Amino acid sequence: MNLTAFWLFLGIVAITLLITYFAAKKTNSTDEFYTAGGGLTGWQNGLAIAGDYMSAASFLGIAGTIALAGFDGFFYSIGFLVAYLVVLYLVAEPLRNLGKYTVADMIAARFNEKKIRGVAALNTITISTFYMIAQLVGAGALIKLLLGLDFTTSVLIVGLLMTVYVVFGGMTATSWVQIVKAVLLMGGTFILSIVVFSKFNFSVTEMFDQLKAVTPLKEKFLDPGNKYKIPLDTLSLNLALVLGTAGLPHILIRFFTVKDAPTARSSVVYATWIIGIFYVLTLFLGFGAAAFVGYDNIIAEDKGGNMAAPLLARALGGDFFFAFIAAVAFATILAVVTGLVLSAASAFAHDFYSHIVRKGKATEAEQMKVARWASVGVSILSIILSLAASKLNVAFLVSVAFAIAASSNLPVILFTVFWRRFNTAGAVTGMLVGLISSLVLVALSPSVWSPEAGKAIFVGAPLFPLTNPGIISIPLGFLGAILGTVLSKKKSSGAKFDEIVVKANVGNINM
Repeated sequence: MNLTAFWLFLGIVAITLLITYFAAKKTNSTDEFYTAGGGLTGWQNGLAIAGDYMSAASFLGIAGTIALAGFDGFFYSIGFLVAYLVVLYLVAEPLRNLGKYTVADMIAARFNEKKIRGVAALNTITISTFYMIAQLVGAGALIKLLLGLDFTTSVLIVGLLMTVYVVFGGMTATSWVQIVKAVLLMGGTFILSIVVFSKFNFSVTEMFDQLKAVTPLKEKFLDPGNKYKIPLDTLSLNLALVLGTAGLPHILIRFFTVKDAPTARSSVVYATWIIGIFYVLTLFLGFGAAAFVGYDNIIAEDKGGNMAAPLLARALGGDFFFAFIAAVAFATILAVVTGLVLSAASAFAHDFYSHIVRKGKATEAEQMKVARWASVGVSILSIILSLAASKLNVAFLVSVAFAIAASSNLPVILFTVFWRRFNTAGAVTGMLVGLISSLVLVALSPSVWSPEAGKAIFVGAPLFPLTNPGIISIPLGFLGAILGTVLSKKKSSGAKFDEIVVKANVGNINM
């Protein structure tokens, strides 16, 4: 056991539990539990968004993928960053103006139907669970590496902590844990990147020349196609990454934590700058791991390559730097999983229980109680599923969540605001087609099935050739929404659409 890492881990846990303790005192209503009372400023929410977004996939998964596959790993960095342009220009302001607590609130502002809320809640829980599996897989590998605990025990520790944060502190605790994590992650990544660049004498040319010589891929390391052999697979991945953020429930609910749409926009701008700088730095982490840790050492520690960044820190800075970077990665995972649990629990308690089961008559105390129990349920489900996915790269797992979000949520969000004829049937059909198609295609993909034992979850020939379903499932989600609307006999209210357009752009005013 690395004692330095152990004490740093305890320090981070102590800080986050202290935040939760004080947040719990302020969490007495559903508004405070779901949205922190809408009291965050633009820069605070921007940092929290960045903390929510820069996940284990970003810090651990991308560094490992770049180290093992070269240029192909950088597709994740590009896609994650560009995605925020879609959020900024198309989603952030309408969502804040039309919604209250969840993504379903926005859609229900135009279609006040139980079916809408039920399917939207199902989408949110599915997407959040996939995303959470990635974080828990990263956490398990990280704690196993540092503290010598087995994977199952490591996952259980993180699962317990994330449940505590949400159950007692709600969105206030979640937001401040994410803010602290964002500061720690940016600081740790910047320091490690500078150390790596100094080893190449601060020369990009020298860095590229060395990488061509020391990696198993040699000159191919800097070329695309090492990981994604099929061009359509590359396109599918990037399509999912660029469009997926605008449909991620745990990111979208962050726009309800500010007082108005201008503040929501400013928080996206802050987040984009922070995230942009971070993803540029992931290049140095991946290149450094390839050069100073080595392909074989990375694979020996974790087949998915998820421990490349902590191993790089140990290679360049010894045990203390290794412990610090690993502790930062741990904080990263804790911050993200709390947001994921909260988004899933909010969807279940607010959309399913309050509006469908209780038909809008649930008291605040009931909603809070159900949300807390839902947090426990979501955590248990994610822990069980993550144990089966222990050999997969966390960046891949997150890309699947992005594909599901882009296929099931994004078409309905956009059509709700921009298509007059869009109706309830189209919304339900679009969400279900996007969700089901993406899940089925992932289940048939090479990431789940492989002829060689140990390279996927099951042994066998994949029926779908692409690792990411986005290029098929995203168009299917849009097509499902269109056909559901066109083929439905029920017409959408033009007056309601006009009202939605005004509210989406100027806020909730009396018509």
